[in-house]
Amino acid sequence: MGADDRAALEAEVVGLARDLIRIDTSNPPGNETPAAEFLAGYLGEAGIECELAGPDPARLNLIARLPGTGDGPSLMLMAHTDVVPAPPDNWTVPPFEATVRDGHLVGRGAVDMKNELAARAVAMAGFSRSGGRPRGDVILVAESDEERNTAGVGMSWLVRERPDLKCDFALNEGGGQLLDLADGGRVMTVSIGEKKVTSLRLRIKGTSAHASIPDREKNTLLSVSRAIERLLSHDFEPEVSDSVRASLDAIGAPSGSDTERLEWAAGQHSVLADLVPVMTRMTITPTGLETFEPSNVIPPFADIVCDCRALPGQDEDDIRGHLAEALGPGIEYDVEFLEPLAGGFESPVGTVLWSICEQYVEERFPGTALLPMVTPGFTDSHWVRQAFGTVAYGLAPVADTDVDVYLDSMHGADERLMVSDLVTMTGFHRFVLDRMASG
Repeated sequence: MGADDRAALEAEVVGLARDLIRIDTSNPPGNETPAAEFLAGYLGEAGIECELAGPDPARLNLIARLPGTGDGPSLMLMAHTDVVPAPPDNWTVPPFEATVRDGHLVGRGAVDMKNELAARAVAMAGFSRSGGRPRGDVILVAESDEERNTAGVGMSWLVRERPDLKCDFALNEGGGQLLDLADGGRVMTVSIGEKKVTSLRLRIKGTSAHASIPDREKNTLLSVSRAIERLLSHDFEPEVSDSVRASLDAIGAPSGSDTERLEWAAGQHSVLADLVPVMTRMTITPTGLETFEPSNVIPPFADIVCDCRALPGQDEDDIRGHLAEALGPGIEYDVEFLEPLAGGFESPVGTVLWSICEQYVEERFPGTALLPMVTPGFTDSHWVRQAFGTVAYGLAPVADTDVDVYLDSMHGADERLMVSDLVTMTGFHRFVLDRMASG
């Protein structure tokens, strides 16, 4: 790509990303329709068929389609239009101004995920303007309500009501971090699956009494504090699945026991030090506490709300068993599942799309291996894997933004991404479209 072409591409993708960030789609309440309408106008000018769909007029999804010739695999490009709220405390710029500063795009959604939405839209528009014709349909879905998924207006609605969206492959968020390893190797993360997710209410029981005469051993809140400490400190035994072993192989972990290989992998990079343990363990994390009595009464019970991430293959009985193991003796409790256990689907590697991703990484970052990961977070890839059997990968290359800045600013203050990475993301998606079109 020449300097003039790169400058034009940068101007287009940065401009689109800034326009999208300036449309406040904080969820709650969402109000994603203006973002969907704006994208429909942009893609429509490139000759792409667009429609808005959904049960709530204020929270519509964009569906943009390039019809294929019918002799190749179909591809869905996914990105959500909603963002988490952005309280201005600790921001050094207005969150929805979309400031470009020191080579970074700063604003709510610059990392999660109006950056990827802009990159995928610009790649699709460029492919259409070039006269390219895909072998299979290419569908861009800009979905609402990913951040909360409580309203039933986004991807959960689309997979139920729009079976015509079924695609063989999908690209979404969840990976793309370029990591230089301690042993001198280099990898780029790819999300191939996600843990299961649910939320729990633990009702910790005690003895009601007058607060003026405390009984430390019978005080419910003492049991609550012990329960929280035990949940946070308990180290569950790792469970090493075939997909985890594939990750260890991809990163070049030396032979040895599973425990030794996991310890080696975690020591290769600070990001892996965080991700490797949660890839192999259930997590039950206290996130809320509620009591139900006035301050002069020791309550007979108190509730701890917990986020729970289970491994693929685990079920509610496994969660109950892990709770019993972590809480141990001396704490009386009941557990209630606040939502169904969802997720836990994985996609295989070694596919046509995986090979294309490998080709891109080898050309752009020689000597870099793709690192398949089962990620702890939850994305809309779950819905298409479950409903359609789609092979979905989370990949949008981030090569220049400091990885700690990228991860720490996600959902945080001064969320930011280097402008050069927007160009890289766009180039990657155009590479995929061109390769899938050519077969």
